[in-house]
Amino acid sequence: MQALDARTGCTIWTHETGAATRTAITVAAAPKGGAGVPVAYVGGEDAVLHALNAVTGAELWQIKVDDHKAARITGAPVLFGGRVFVPVASSEEVGATAPYQCCSFRGSVVAVDAGTGKQVWKSYTITQTPKPYAKAADGTQLLGPAGASVWSAPTIDAKKGVLYVGTSNSYTGVKTAASDAIIAMSLADGHIVWSNQVTTDDNFLVGCFAVKPPVCSFGICNGPGESECPKTVGPDHDFGASPILVSLAGGKRVLVAGQKSAMVYGLDPDAKGHLIWKQKVGLGGPAGGVEWGMAADGHAVFAPSSDIYLGLPDQVGGLTALDVASGKVVWHVAPKPVCAWGKDNCWGSQSQAVTAIPGVVFGGGLDGHLRAFEAASGKVAWDFDAGGNFTTVNQGTQVGGSLNLGGPTVAGGMVFVN
Repeated sequence: MQALDARTGCTIWTHETGAATRTAITVAAAPKGGAGVPVAYVGGEDAVLHALNAVTGAELWQIKVDDHKAARITGAPVLFGGRVFVPVASSEEVGATAPYQCCSFRGSVVAVDAGTGKQVWKSYTITQTPKPYAKAADGTQLLGPAGASVWSAPTIDAKKGVLYVGTSNSYTGVKTAASDAIIAMSLADGHIVWSNQVTTDDNFLVGCFAVKPPVCSFGICNGPGESECPKTVGPDHDFGASPILVSLAGGKRVLVAGQKSAMVYGLDPDAKGHLIWKQKVGLGGPAGGVEWGMAADGHAVFAPSSDIYLGLPDQVGGLTALDVASGKVVWHVAPKPVCAWGKDNCWGSQSQAVTAIPGVVFGGGLDGHLRAFEAASGKVAWDFDAGGNFTTVNQGTQVGGSLNLGGPTVAGGMVFVN
């Protein structure tokens, strides 16, 4: 992890966390019971949450939030009420190649004291403990239920005293109501207040494809043997993006959730997640639909669509604005991809999370373009190509590339994008 000067890009400090980190970083004032310094919280691929001195980079404390060997933190830790709420996901659906005792990981949210790093509570998305249910052809014992990872940051609802998370697919053929769901958990103790599963039986492991021949996911076509795969294989339509809580004029509230199916849902947070509306914004698929994050401005929700498939080079993702109250399409744009590196591997996918400020939505594409879209119309106000060559402040000329995962950050009149 590094701290850079916001104006010059020069490195202020570097801290080695011991594992790859892909979460957004949460920075906050000194917590009660802490060391009296501003703190940066970041999670790692080893499921360890780190609290660092934001000024010096020195480690204040760390905690491993899950002992499963495939556990990892991919969503940003969220600070509220003196606690850090940490989403827990896993790589088990990727690494479950035969022979493997699939599967035993369950997604969760862990509440940690912001000042001391001590666990306050942990709540699993799947409440049942995985148990033996079948054997593979080679005799390997299979377990279930499993899955329902929490890929993204929890959404806090202070009014209701709950947090909301979206969950991933199931990993096994054992039924669970926790996969592909929006779940509300109590901020106080983590108990599940309500859950709304929008897609049932989405049982998926990388390499187990419902489509024959398989539509490969980012080039990965191999995986478990057929007997390790769930008998009913789902479409891999999990929730990878955080739900967005929007308050409308007159006090009505809508919880908006975007799925890899390319379906966007408007749920009622004051009626146990009851469906208000749903709208499709793309084709959807294992690497399609809403991948990493939407944005909202109080009137509209802006949903990027990935829709990238190997073997379909003409498929173009897009950005859709939906009316929050009704779910109706306000506008849809699909910029034609133009890549600095040429036509090979040039995708128009809008998979990166988007960011909204008044009047503008910032969105990045796999073609390397960061675009500023006018919020009212979808018209491109400006376009920055991050795919070419750049003179950097520390290593001379470097090649740019695609924009994906975490979205742009806007602060102090600047836009920062990875």
